[in-house]
Amino acid sequence: MALIPQLLDDIFQPLSLINTTNDHDHETTSKYANPRVDWKETQETHVFKVDLPGLKKEAIKVEVEEGRALQISGEIRGADKEDHDQKKDNETWRRVERPRGKFCRRFWLPENAKIDEVKACMENGVLTVTIPKQEIKKPEVKTIEITG
Repeated sequence: MALIPQLLDDIFQPLSLINTTNDHDHETTSKYANPRVDWKETQETHVFKVDLPGLKKEAIKVEVEEGRALQISGEIRGADKEDHDQKKDNETWRRVERPRGKFCRRFWLPENAKIDEVKACMENGVLTVTIPKQEIKKPEVKTIEITG
C-alpha cells in the first residue's frame, strides 16, 4: 500500500515513471558480487575468462585446491554501505546496483588438465586463466585367452 502514495508523490517529477523498481529497494539490487565466467576448451588448453572490471590483480587470488579444483576469489569494492548510510547535505542515493563484496568461483578441472602449468593474466578488467591439457593415456587392454 505504501507504493501508491509514493507513485502519486512522484508523478509530477520528470521521468519518475520510467523507473520500474522501487527506489528504496537499492539494498536488494545486485548486492553481492558474482563475476561471470566463460570456460572454453580447445585441443591444447582450457581457458577461463572472468569479468572483473575495476579490480587490480593484487585483489584476486587464483588457486588450485584439492588437486583439481580451480578457485578464483577476491573482493569487489563498490560504494561501501557506510557511504550510503552517511547522509550529506543535498545528497540522496537513488540507486545502488554495482556489485560489491567477496566472491569465490570454483570449477572442477578434468583429468587432462596440467595443474602445474596454470597461468593467469589480467588485462582490461578481464582475468584469463589458461590451463594446458595433457594427453591421457588410455588404459592398456590385455586380452585373456580362454582355455577349455
